Amino acid sequence: ATTSEAVVQIYAADAWGWRGWFAVHSWIAVKPPNAPNYTVYEVVGFRVKRGLPALTISEQVHPDRYWYGAKPELIYNQQGKKAAELIPKIEDAVNRYPWKNNYRVFPGPNSNTFPAWIIKEVDGLNASLPLKAIGSGYAE
Repeated sequence: ATTSEAVVQIYAADAWGWRGWFAVHSWIAVKPPNAPNYTVYEVVGFRVKRGLPALTISEQVHPDRYWYGAKPELIYNQQGKKAAELIPKIEDAVNRYPWKNNYRVFPGPNSNTFPAWIIKEVDGLNASLPLKAIGSGYAE
């Protein structure tokens, strides 16, 4: 709410429980110019067990919220004109994501496969995920 500029951010937080020792969960947040909230895109594995799509799209005020008690790290931040140009490309890539209904911890597709695939598909989104982003290589 404090900025009227477009924003594109990617976050990673330690995975839930003991998994956080060696893995992270990552997600993408975008906010078009003058938008009141962020749109957060992420893949959540337990949703598949409930018969729901793994890919979630939600409106959030705080895209940097904790992930099961783990503080997120901002790993990519773009604001302004370039962010505004990236947002429709990201939305298009999200719509084309091939594993919307699939989740497998290893080797993927999982919560890190999703942003890795979006990064690969969106020209100009020059981000990289941390080494602990297990499953990010599944997108290659």
